[in-house]
Amino acid sequence: MNTRKVCPIVLRERREGIQFLGFEHPLAGCQLVKGTIEPRENDEDAAHRELNEESGLCLEQTFKRIGVSEKIAPGQEWFFYEVMLPKSAERWSHHTEDDGGHEFRFFWSDLDRPLDDTWHEIFHRALDFYRDRIS
Repeated sequence: MNTRKVCPIVLRERREGIQFLGFEHPLAGCQLVKGTIEPRENDEDAAHRELNEESGLCLEQTFKRIGVSEKIAPGQEWFFYEVMLPKSAERWSHHTEDDGGHEFRFFWSDLDRPLDDTWHEIFHRALDFYRDRIS
């Protein structure tokens, strides 16, 4: 049985176009918010929980389900959601308790710009899947 992961894609609209939320993990480079869906937890609830745990954002609005992929990482089934953030800071840091505690530094990136090599390969695949589903 595959491990079930959730990946909430957080967006904001700018005059220049749509941007997505990413963060810099102190040990593992640039990433999207993602995490494991807990037993007996539905995937949308997991998207809300993971976003709150990793970024500090607590959003009340319904997330839009984009799709599911088993091609992001071996042995994993990824559930993708998107949510538009009406207002946000340009950058912020959030301390998470995961893996003994880390400080994640959040930033915005243009959705139409390719990811560079500071992003792990699985997030290249994740964002490619998301882009394909919305185009």
